[in-house]
Amino acid sequence: MTALSRGGAPRSLGASLLDAVLAETLDPAYAQAAQARATGRVAERPRWRGRLLVALTMLIAGLLVSVTYDQAAAGAEGREKVREALIDDIDRESSASDDLGAQLQDLNARVTAARDEVLTHSAVGQQALDALARAEQGSGAVKVTGPGLLITVANADPTADADPVGGAAEEDPRGRVRDGDLQQVVNALWAAGAEAISINGQRLGPLTAIRFAGEAVLVDFKPVTNPYEISAIGDPDTLATRFVLNPDVQDLGFISKSFGLRFDYARRDELTLPAASTPELRIALPEAPAGAPATDPTPGG
Repeated sequence: MTALSRGGAPRSLGASLLDAVLAETLDPAYAQAAQARATGRVAERPRWRGRLLVALTMLIAGLLVSVTYDQAAAGAEGREKVREALIDDIDRESSASDDLGAQLQDLNARVTAARDEVLTHSAVGQQALDALARAEQGSGAVKVTGPGLLITVANADPTADADPVGGAAEEDPRGRVRDGDLQQVVNALWAAGAEAISINGQRLGPLTAIRFAGEAVLVDFKPVTNPYEISAIGDPDTLATRFVLNPDVQDLGFISKSFGLRFDYARRDELTLPAASTPELRIALPEAPAGAPATDPTPGG
């Protein structure tokens, strides 16, 4: 089989194959491999850029974490310094208050000694001292000692949660002693014939209040903590009998059993109660003698 050349002369098959080989010198498989390699190089550029972006993001995140930690550490250190300063202030003021209290007791003792020395030299003065002693005992202004009852009221024990490792303890608010509970106990003791009462060493006077402020119980505006020990001076047998028969005490005993509060009492042969703080009277005036004109307590009266 022959083919015509450009001039019309016949051309052989071998020549046409040689022309095809020269026209297509690169094998199709090599061309595909070269094209794939070029495409891979183009794809490597975006991949390299992505890695660089991730590295920069991690670096910035690390810097932010470092700055945040430094600020938190500085804030915690500042709070600790403020806390220590407040504790120092409290300790200093408490020490000053204790010193003033000791000075007050010393001055009161001196005044009492001078008063007794002057009044004991006459019958009228001795009668005045006896009346004053009865008034001081009734108002709780003097230290007293005698037999009586010691009542203990305490919060219920907190129950641990289900954490087997021993997580934080949960406390039922119904298992806490309230100011009303202490008021019921104190009122029942007064009704039973108690002559003097104190709560955790705080003597109760005629104007003493028992209040609940936040999480603390205040007695005469001074905090007392759990457990609460209530000391009452009086005949132990009479106090115990009348105390347990009081309906308020029986209700409190039922509540204590229901919510796990501690509520018990014991007789004591000797209890010592401190003096109560002396109230400052602004309105009360001594009773005027018969026939004397009454005094107006208002300013300018």
